[in-house]
Amino acid sequence: MPADPTTPSGAASRSDWLRSVLRYDVPASLVVFLVALPLSIGIAVASGAGAREGQGVPIMAGIIAAIVGGIVAGLLGGSAVQVSGPAAGLTVVVAELVQEFGFKTLCLIVIAAGLVQILFGVSRLARAALAISPVVVHAMLAGIGVTIALQQIHIVLGGKPASAAWANISALPGQIANFDYHDALIGGLVIVALLGWRYLPKGLQKVPGPLVVIAAAIGLTALLDWGDVVKTIEIDDNFLAAIHLPSAPHIPMGEWGEFAVGVLTVAIIASVESLLSAVAVDKLHKGPRANFDRELIGQGAANTVSGILGGLPVTGVIVRSSANVAAGARSRASAILHGVWMLLFALLFLGAAENIPKSALAGLLVVIGVQLVKLADIQKARKTGDFLVYAVTIFGVVFLNLLEGVLIGLAVALALVFWRVVRVHVTTAAPREGSEDRWQVAIEGSATFLALPKLTEAFAEIPRGASVVIVMAVDFLDHAAQSAIEDWCFQHEATGGNVVVQEVGSVDLAGAGDAPPKRGSLGDVLRRGLTPWDSWRPGGLAVEEAADVSGPDATAHPAVRSVLAGVAHYHRRHAPLLLPHLEKLRHIQNPDILFITCGDSRIVPNVITSSGPGDLFTIRNVGNLVKPAGTDAGMDAALEFSVNNLGVRSIVLCGHSSCGAMADLPTDLPAGHPLAVWLDRVELSRQTYEQGHPVAADAAVQGYGPKDQLSMVNVLMQVQSLQQHPVVAKAVAERGLSVTGLFFDISTGNVLHVAEDNVTIVDDRHPLLLSGEEEPQTAAAALSS
Repeated sequence: MPADPTTPSGAASRSDWLRSVLRYDVPASLVVFLVALPLSIGIAVASGAGAREGQGVPIMAGIIAAIVGGIVAGLLGGSAVQVSGPAAGLTVVVAELVQEFGFKTLCLIVIAAGLVQILFGVSRLARAALAISPVVVHAMLAGIGVTIALQQIHIVLGGKPASAAWANISALPGQIANFDYHDALIGGLVIVALLGWRYLPKGLQKVPGPLVVIAAAIGLTALLDWGDVVKTIEIDDNFLAAIHLPSAPHIPMGEWGEFAVGVLTVAIIASVESLLSAVAVDKLHKGPRANFDRELIGQGAANTVSGILGGLPVTGVIVRSSANVAAGARSRASAILHGVWMLLFALLFLGAAENIPKSALAGLLVVIGVQLVKLADIQKARKTGDFLVYAVTIFGVVFLNLLEGVLIGLAVALALVFWRVVRVHVTTAAPREGSEDRWQVAIEGSATFLALPKLTEAFAEIPRGASVVIVMAVDFLDHAAQSAIEDWCFQHEATGGNVVVQEVGSVDLAGAGDAPPKRGSLGDVLRRGLTPWDSWRPGGLAVEEAADVSGPDATAHPAVRSVLAGVAHYHRRHAPLLLPHLEKLRHIQNPDILFITCGDSRIVPNVITSSGPGDLFTIRNVGNLVKPAGTDAGMDAALEFSVNNLGVRSIVLCGHSSCGAMADLPTDLPAGHPLAVWLDRVELSRQTYEQGHPVAADAAVQGYGPKDQLSMVNVLMQVQSLQQHPVVAKAVAERGLSVTGLFFDISTGNVLHVAEDNVTIVDDRHPLLLSGEEEPQTAAAALSS
């Protein structure tokens, strides 16, 4: 991770840091200041909606929070370019707390919430704060946005908002009928301008829209001489007079519980919003990643200081942070300087803010509220099946209160998770009419005692004596479900029926009664098909699964029994998954690739290419060699059939590390020995290698030894031999057949592309993929489609 550029060491580093700050951070801080100024004032206005008479939120509280958020959180926080200040996400909470306790007590709540955040950070609980379903967070913000919009639209129309959302909705028709056209014109123009800002040319969009429209509203009010009819904001104190240490108000004993709830609510929401913003900001820049624990400590310190000075709660704000990144900020200096500019404005130019029309700020807040309701979040919730959680949460936040809405949303989310985890699908399919197919019972999901009614109902549909296939695609199986399935199988077979169990999930039916149930893992699946027999059956399949082979095969040689037991396992585990695909390949094959590789038992082409039946036409021999045309009838026939008859679009030749054909074979073989005759091609590769081939040099730089360097040179030599073969050369010329060399590193599992002068690991960033060359469809891609 790069060092924090805000903490230079050494004279040269300090000089570079200063130049970076002057070039990037100072201009960015001015942009963020211009964005934050109207937002901070507007959020203070929105936070005081519905407050008790004389105890509302002063305008200066928003300014103080912006200053403290910029300087304190910017200096102590864990995100290099995140900008903090008063946030729209807490306006509803603040308004309710001020309504209940008054502003003085709110300051104490902010101080206590900051201390709780510091405790969260010191205890390294930052990531735990992210353990809230994103759909609940998105719905919470959307609910806050709806609440803000419902309140502020009344001010846009020249009226006063109520404290409850339903009251604002019910009063809206009357407010529309009796709107004040002075306020409505100013506020409406602000709304239209801000909503249309994204459609301006890219260059103009860089200008802070909120500041421009607020300044335009001030100018329009002065131009039309509406100063006496348009309501403007009122600032009772200057900045220094507004700063005061909070006094301890009297809180009745019965309200201390509500006070504690308020502290936790502010602390948790501020923490979650700040951390989510930090996560989002990390995706926008390439600098140092956020330290979440430090970020909470910084946010907590900022809230403590803000409460002491009489400010609103502080959080990391994605709007200001994204503007900061877009303006080119490189370090935390930008956030700190933005706080300094806010301080200078508060000391020198605060009087200018009294000319801002309330309806203009209300229009700004309406747009902010509407933008908190993101269509993408709603679509995501619908696609992922979480729309119920989203709808319940937003309804609770709007019509109850924020805390109750979030708690209800979390409860619904947990209930939905529980339902998804424990549910099981059990379906029964009868044989097709006129066919000899078996009955099929499919069990998918988590099979627990809760599934017993479904299992009993499904098994009851099977007639006595019928042939049945039970397909188990389960990832969890407890003893109750196992017993129910095995007991039914025993009883059905006792009455003359026949049962075949196909286990395509990650849990074994037979092993469920040997240990406490646990959810199947990816390792369980990998061990049954991608790794050698002895890695998942101690002693080998011949010992562990000999009982699986009955009849004449039971007396076969142990090595043969290993194969037969593996085949039996394939029938239980993998055949059911392949059958739909194999059905399409019943009468024809249409492979894309001719894959030529070594006969080494450690190379499994379909595994390293993520391919399946029908994808690769494979040729294997010792050393993955290609001899000249007319000297190897087997290779000639394979090339003729695959290139001309099957029409493959590409040929891949794959070598591998630790290849015995390169160095391990005896050197004293008699003349005419089959291996000596076959491996004469290796001598040509060895001569090329010893002359100093660029591929060998590049492989040496990457740490490969002489034997593997020779193998890579051999791959390139066999690719050239392929390109010279008449069948291949003709296909290359006529229809663009491609020939590619690969190398499989057994020790790391990496597959490398062998080019003319270098070797590179094949991954999503490989030049061949990025250049637009068509990628062969893998088994995983086929399944996803």
